[in-house]
Amino acid sequence: MKNTKNFKNKPSSNPNSRNRDDKRGQKPRPNHRRDTKGEGKPTLKVDLFGVHAVTEAWANPKRHVHELYITDKALDGFDKALKLAHDRGLKRPAPQIIDKSALDSATPTGSVHQGIGLNCQPLEEIDIHDIARMEEAKDRSVLVMLDQVTDPHNVGAIIRSACVFGAGGMIMQRKHAPELRGTLAKTACGGVEHLPVAYETNLTRSIEALQEAGYFAVGLAEEGEASLASFKTHDKLLLVLGAEGDGLRRLVREQCDSLVALPTAGALSSLNVSNAAAVALYGVLN
Repeated sequence: MKNTKNFKNKPSSNPNSRNRDDKRGQKPRPNHRRDTKGEGKPTLKVDLFGVHAVTEAWANPKRHVHELYITDKALDGFDKALKLAHDRGLKRPAPQIIDKSALDSATPTGSVHQGIGLNCQPLEEIDIHDIARMEEAKDRSVLVMLDQVTDPHNVGAIIRSACVFGAGGMIMQRKHAPELRGTLAKTACGGVEHLPVAYETNLTRSIEALQEAGYFAVGLAEEGEASLASFKTHDKLLLVLGAEGDGLRRLVREQCDSLVALPTAGALSSLNVSNAAAVALYGVLN
């Protein structure tokens, strides 16, 4: 195993009251705001939506929040999140009570926003050197790299699995990856706030840099012959997954130290990339 490369530290970047009109005509409670921009249908900027995605972002001290949009119905279930942020001393805006139709208009068609949306800044951008540095003190580190996996549902599901099984971070190609917001963040169920994600220009060079830092790169490919179980003992492991259909690109595949195929025995021979990632993560982390 190669020695871990030392990386320079980088600075990291950096919340509650309620206000609700009772439908019987009572006045709003203190510290809530109700939308008054015309029939409850303002133009909203919603970066995150869904209970889990918004709750985790609301309680994340590294997340700068501008507005919380929430329906009367959803507000009843958000009390714990409001209290948690308050107890942590986070500066957060007063919830803005809006109609469901306003969130319908501000989120992608068919989205299940669950009556809650957040206008917030993106998390501070990091790179592979930051991730490697954060992982240096761990006895075991497993990272995930996605080669041109572009569907936000798949990426979000992989982030969720990575958080569940204890991966240390994820790397995606900047040019072909979805942003950490919207549908992706909703699918990740709050995982965006916990899993470091780096966008890199050249994945082949990124693999090489991580190899120099001591990581053993394993690409998932149908032609792979190695056993997934054989990598459970590696202290530093990089799992590389490609897009469905095309799989890993040639240069990315060639840069990997080994290729592995998931064992199959049923009528179908392949898995959705997010399912394959979950199986692979479970296989090397448990």
